[in-house]
Amino acid sequence: MLRTTTKQIGDTTENLAEQYLIKQGLRKISKNFRYKTGEIDLIMEDDQHLIFIEVRYRKNKLFGSGSETISVKKQQRLIQTARYYLQKYNLTESRACRFDVVSISGELDTALKSSDRYHIAWLPNAFTA
Repeated sequence: MLRTTTKQIGDTTENLAEQYLIKQGLRKISKNFRYKTGEIDLIMEDDQHLIFIEVRYRKNKLFGSGSETISVKKQQRLIQTARYYLQKYNLTESRACRFDVVSISGELDTALKSSDRYHIAWLPNAFTA
């Protein structure tokens, strides 16, 4: 039996979140945007906002949901990375922005064959800059 790696789980959860948010009407801009302060899992947009999205996974909720694991320090790193993104693409004045969290819990099938063993919770505007 092959062991699932952390990277495979991360890729799977980001893909699930992306597919879910597209079904909710968001449009993908970028994925895994990196800067020295950190990484933003997904950057998407709706008609009003540029949305920076952190994806979190927990196999079970025994120790809290994925969204509850985002510390103030992690929020600050995400905000710094988002600021860099906005400066890099000259978007500092043109778009309203927000930070969302997608929390996924349950059993994951990295082949994405079954969706009945996990739960997705989307928290728009989970924290502010």
